[in-house]
Amino acid sequence: MAYRKRVAVEAVSGVFAAGSLTAIVGANGAGKTTLLHAIAGLIAPRHGSIEIAGAETPADLAYLPQSDSIDRDFPISVLEFAALGGWARIGALGRTPPELRSHAMNALQAVGLDELAGRMLGELSVGQFRRALFARVIVQDAAIVLLDEPFSGVDATTSDDLLRLMRRWHAEGRTVMVSLHDLEQVRAIFPETLLLARKAIAWGETATALTPENLVEAGLAMPPRGPGPKLRLAMPS
Repeated sequence: MAYRKRVAVEAVSGVFAAGSLTAIVGANGAGKTTLLHAIAGLIAPRHGSIEIAGAETPADLAYLPQSDSIDRDFPISVLEFAALGGWARIGALGRTPPELRSHAMNALQAVGLDELAGRMLGELSVGQFRRALFARVIVQDAAIVLLDEPFSGVDATTSDDLLRLMRRWHAEGRTVMVSLHDLEQVRAIFPETLLLARKAIAWGETATALTPENLVEAGLAMPPRGPGPKLRLAMPS
């Protein structure tokens, strides 16, 4: 996969098993977002292919982008934004069915934003906006969920709440892929990890993927220092 002539991701071959929870880890520019864009169908790979089993329609795959990729000044309420997760059920004239509005309100309640349903999207804080993105994914009710840096820039309480929601999706048997930087979070929560540096450095069980050697190769750790210079003293009396 490439942007213009620059290769962003190559030599990545493997399977995200149904119902798996996988962290996609790498330094800035490693290709994490590009890979998610390709899986979501937003870009097409120049070589190779991506096959998605169990997703019969685009609505079966939900993608939560990074916050800075969305125009938060667009004149839309928080409730209307959450309801966009049910875009496949919105009428031809853009009318939101009552049952979809009810579903969107329940989703906002699940992420603690029900009291802000009538606010404009641009009035939300960073953490509140992140919760609204999760509410939109809840409404979509997809079997496959892609999350791009979902916990970036939010406080610990918001992060914990969203992590619980992500774990619930995994427990329900959904296939969840998450790009993130926090290695301790990855080791504590994610059974599987794909370590990227424009190519797959490692892909498998997290403990096996995140070895010191692999982290050095991915540019996420410094190589161990060798022994220092030898110092010999000769001080005759």
